[in-house]
Amino acid sequence: MKVNFVKSSSATAGTVVVGIFEEGNLGSYAQKFDQQSQGIVAKTIQYHNRFKKNLGEFVCITSPNHLPFDRLIVAGLGKKSAFTERSAENVGGHIFSQLISVNEKESTCILDEFESSDKKPANINELAAHIAYGMQLKNYRFSKYKTGIKPQDNPILEQVTIVVPDPVAAKKFYEALEKTLEGIYLTRNLVSEPGNVIYPKSLAEAAQSLTQLGVKVEVLGVAEMKKLGMNSLLGVGQGSAHESQLLVMEWAGADKAAQPVAIVGKGVTFDSGGISIKAAANMEEMKTDMAGAATVIGLMRTLAARKSKARVVGLAGLVENMPSGTAQRPGDVVTSMSGQTIEVINTDAEGRLVLADVLWYCQQRFKPKVMIDLATLTGAIVVALGHHYAGLFSNNQTLVDQLIDASKKVSEPIWHMPLHDHYDRMINSDIADVKNSVNRGSAGSITAAHFLQRFVKDTVWAHLDIAGVAWTESECPTTPKGATGFGVRLLNRFIADQHE
Repeated sequence: MKVNFVKSSSATAGTVVVGIFEEGNLGSYAQKFDQQSQGIVAKTIQYHNRFKKNLGEFVCITSPNHLPFDRLIVAGLGKKSAFTERSAENVGGHIFSQLISVNEKESTCILDEFESSDKKPANINELAAHIAYGMQLKNYRFSKYKTGIKPQDNPILEQVTIVVPDPVAAKKFYEALEKTLEGIYLTRNLVSEPGNVIYPKSLAEAAQSLTQLGVKVEVLGVAEMKKLGMNSLLGVGQGSAHESQLLVMEWAGADKAAQPVAIVGKGVTFDSGGISIKAAANMEEMKTDMAGAATVIGLMRTLAARKSKARVVGLAGLVENMPSGTAQRPGDVVTSMSGQTIEVINTDAEGRLVLADVLWYCQQRFKPKVMIDLATLTGAIVVALGHHYAGLFSNNQTLVDQLIDASKKVSEPIWHMPLHDHYDRMINSDIADVKNSVNRGSAGSITAAHFLQRFVKDTVWAHLDIAGVAWTESECPTTPKGATGFGVRLLNRFIADQHE
């Protein structure tokens, strides 16, 4: 979808979109349209009982009298005082959905409603960029495997023109936002791919494309990981025909001698549960169990695309968890890279086994100043928080505050969850140093986080459990059904605010 910014409009085709605040009146363009249509715009708004001007509400006037374009859409913007950059993105997503629903190919969006608001022209230009950004976020589709799609089944919005006070400034704002789109799209694509296409080796190969942007990419195989003593990670993948991999990415946007920010992702490309096999119902969703790794790859692309001034390393343990004659058994004991022994109670609690070795390796090799891991780690976090918030666990309150601040700025909500010695004692093993699962089933996401913490030294660390937010079964304002790309924007903003 092509986006243009212009100073004035003389639209003669397609759909024109104007907005209105709850407490506002029509802007100058909309008033002109109302006059030309002999009052039809104002009357339609007045007599449309369900249109309360809330954000996400619309009135559509098809073939309006005496107007040269095909239809006029009036978009509700909610309250002026509550309208933010995130509101603008949501409006953009809603507008995109409206335009697609009427099979529109060309649209003009006019922001004259802001003339009566307290927004300065510079703010209007930036808000316009966020509206376009929201439209692009919603524009994502994964239709790679659909054949014989009819045009009416897959409508395409080809061009959007947005009228703003300063088109040059708006374009500059938009281009800065646009650099994150490819990272988000990359993450969504990787998570959407089926398990027979994305497995440890192919996922590592997908990351190789980042070298074109200046990211250093390294892949460690089974032999190298064995030498390092990464038996916890290797045990998870030993039942699969696909060999496990360790993906290491480096972006040197700052002094190479500086301590890096480290982002670590869980990359279980398919999780059958292993010998502790999952129920058949919905098992196909387990192709998404590598969303943490995909987020790290998408983030590294975003940082490179915008030439981030931070030194960042991204690591991902890539495995496939399958049942076979060589698979790990419940009751097995493995020795991790850290030297700690782990009793494997449940082979379906495998993500923490992968991360245990990757976290340790990351600290040993890179000595990061801060380390954050992302993982679709537990179903328990979905029980606790549903599909709106990711769970946040950390050993440092300052890092918690920084991540929550970044999450609010990009509207990727996270909720601070507790860590406490009581929960840590629950994962003590009778025959090893630690066990990977608690049979009683209580505090599942918390005990999983405590397991990870056993493999964190003195490093400032946070764990994001994204099991409930990496995939959505319902349409969201800026996310179609499917992979969300959650975490790319959050961590990009965190790095920009705190480490550049």
